[in-house]
Amino acid sequence: MEPPKSYCEAVERMEPDNLHRIYHDTAYGFPIGSDDELFGRLILEIFQAGLSWTTILKKQENFRNAFDGFQLTKVAAYGPTERERLLGDAGIIRNRLKIDAAIYNAGVILTLQEQHGSFLNWLELHHPLPLTEWVKLFKKTFRFTGGEIVHEFLMSTGYLPGSHIESCPVYQQLTPLKPAWMRR
Repeated sequence: MEPPKSYCEAVERMEPDNLHRIYHDTAYGFPIGSDDELFGRLILEIFQAGLSWTTILKKQENFRNAFDGFQLTKVAAYGPTERERLLGDAGIIRNRLKIDAAIYNAGVILTLQEQHGSFLNWLELHHPLPLTEWVKLFKKTFRFTGGEIVHEFLMSTGYLPGSHIESCPVYQQLTPLKPAWMRR
């Protein structure tokens, strides 16, 4: 059997209750209108670095619970007690650099909200940039956001093309939602 050429083809062969299939069919490439949810997706991408996406999908609800539902104002206010709580939480990835980056980035997004009205507005302001420029912008603005993290964050939130192939049924669902990459 020939290996799949895309994520779409890979999940096509999976059971409907497979975490990858669910993520692909309901979240991957879909526009996100909430700054808290955009922040949550950024956290998941950061914590995935060096690990499999399967690990993150299995722990995504644990991350949501550990990070107060990805509420920016709460996470940005975390201090040493919350950091230690997160470092002791076996339900998430316990990595001090990634935890510190998540807390720092929550504060950055709050600043972007003050300056631009929302994180979403900030993203829209810079769309469409080529990936290389997005990476430079994210590295200048946030912590722990290398090329792969930025690429996957932007693709998974609808800012870069490639999350779905045209023959994928989900691609057809995305068309009326007009993700940013379709509005070029």
